[in-house]
Amino acid sequence: MATTNNARTGRLRAWMLEGLSDMGKGKPSRPAEAAPDAGHKGQPWYRVMCLTGVDYFSTLGYQPGIAALAAGLLSPIATIVLVVVTLAGALPVYRRVAEESPHGEGSIAMLSRLLSFWKGKLFVLTLLGFAATDFLITITLSAADASTHLVENPHLESALHDKQVLITMILIALLGAVFLKGFLEAIGVAVALVAIYLALNAVVVVSGLWHVITEGHVVTDWTAALTQEHGNVFAMIGVALLVFPKLALGLSGFETGVAVMPHVKGDPGDTEAKPAGRIRGTKKLLTTAALIMSVFLICTSFITTVLIPHEEFEPGGKANGRALAYLAHEYLGNTFGTIYDVSTILILWFAGASAMAGLLNLMPRYLPKYGMAPHWARAVRPMVIVFTLVAFLVTWIFDADVDAQGGAYATGVLVLICSAAIAVTIAARKAGQRGWTIGFGVISAVFLYTTVVNVIERPDGVKIGACFIAGIILISLLSRLGRAFELRVTHVELDDMAERFIRDISHRTARFIANEPDHRDVAEYREKIEQIRTDNDLPTSEDFVFVEVTVTDPSEFEAGLTVRGEVMHDRYRVLTLESSSVPNALAALLLHARDTTGTRPHIYFEWTEGNPFANFLRFFLLGQGEVAPVTREVLREAEPDRDRRPRVHVG
Repeated sequence: MATTNNARTGRLRAWMLEGLSDMGKGKPSRPAEAAPDAGHKGQPWYRVMCLTGVDYFSTLGYQPGIAALAAGLLSPIATIVLVVVTLAGALPVYRRVAEESPHGEGSIAMLSRLLSFWKGKLFVLTLLGFAATDFLITITLSAADASTHLVENPHLESALHDKQVLITMILIALLGAVFLKGFLEAIGVAVALVAIYLALNAVVVVSGLWHVITEGHVVTDWTAALTQEHGNVFAMIGVALLVFPKLALGLSGFETGVAVMPHVKGDPGDTEAKPAGRIRGTKKLLTTAALIMSVFLICTSFITTVLIPHEEFEPGGKANGRALAYLAHEYLGNTFGTIYDVSTILILWFAGASAMAGLLNLMPRYLPKYGMAPHWARAVRPMVIVFTLVAFLVTWIFDADVDAQGGAYATGVLVLICSAAIAVTIAARKAGQRGWTIGFGVISAVFLYTTVVNVIERPDGVKIGACFIAGIILISLLSRLGRAFELRVTHVELDDMAERFIRDISHRTARFIANEPDHRDVAEYREKIEQIRTDNDLPTSEDFVFVEVTVTDPSEFEAGLTVRGEVMHDRYRVLTLESSSVPNALAALLLHARDTTGTRPHIYFEWTEGNPFANFLRFFLLGQGEVAPVTREVLREAEPDRDRRPRVHVG
């Protein structure tokens, strides 16, 4: 029985961690820039467009209602402003992002290159917090809106009353199940849903425009009311510009568009460094999605404004959060309306698919690499479960209320768009493109204004985003602390001189001296050897090789280790290393020396002066500190067999 249970547990673990790349345990067979790009095995751009489109296009389910509540009779004009900002602002920005960051990291990767050390990591974690806000609220808000359409359907309203939270959680669980099954299935579902949903929306739009034409008075009534309320065209445009930030949810598809671009099929000659085919396909994806959405936004905002009484958009009204569904039932009958409801429910439910894909692309790229998540966080299925559980929690906290989550959603979207606009402005400036620099700078100013206005009007959004940021930073630092003694050197490379030093010393007892380089003069090395011999009672005949580590960026978690050998003052052999952590570099060198020579090396330290706790913090934050005991602990975790573990001596 125990054997059977162990076998089942092993199969479950293998299934959960399927596809996990053991990035910390070996050397890449060849440089990334020379490796063929896996993008040519991906999906055609129009299919991937459907994956991001389930997020982008699904906003038609609630965007016309949001525009009507925010702008009233000015909804079509405010929507035209939104479309102009989309096509002249967000689209050029994200086409440039696709060029600069073709592996799906987006503006986060572009901006992270500007900052190093811990400030860079904290900056990335902050942007990841807003990205998590955007993507997770996309999942929960869309599922909540889908359940609203289901609950408020005339045929189901009585049976499903007061069950919105339960329905929302079921929809989120089903979304997670699709991703546990596999990503290709998610793309296939997205293509079918987008095609059906856009076709049904086209029918509703044509029907609405037909009623506008045949009932000519609705347009004259609308224009008369506009003139009476706002006076002239300039006043209308001014008010439309002021209310534009409230319509920012209509920009939600761009970040997911670049997040899923690693799944876009590239050219056979694409490489990881230059995936030209993938970039070209992603640009087509972004442009086509923006054009389709722009046409639908203008048409739907117009017909809903002139055909639906304004009181129906208010909370409790029949068009609140479902304006197009209202028209479908009103003008095409309850049968078509129910079909439309089902399509809307399905695409809103699956809108979380592009957000889930974005999360699965972003988080494993950064957090495990920074040591701020467990190694299994690189695997898809465990992360799907984690994100699904977080979505359950958010749904429960907000009671599946669409309006309550709108502020957080808009804040996440706008912060990421701002970061993208600023990133491409900097990229254009570095490339010496003055015209693009000015253009992207203006776009950045527009989005910064929009973000500030949105935060002022809906501060709950930034508060929720701050909770995500605080949670990510806290969990990340705790994870980094828990993995502090993990051997995190991916591979070790020695130059010819270093190899010769290790090969020569392995003929005897291999003894290394850990030395913190100071003046590097004759006296420093001579006195260090005398001190080590005295402290450890070693005869003068014993031979030593010095090891000196220079700390580069202590915030980095895992990287390769390059070892260079040099002879100082025609006498002392010295191995020089550069690493983010002194103890990890020393431990990795010792294990490499043992594995290549078959001998058990010894290393000698002197005790570090100062408070042990303060020295541990120096190690955690700066890669230095209490080197001797930490090196021994790293070796103990990396090599459980005491008889094979390199020996550490401290005097």
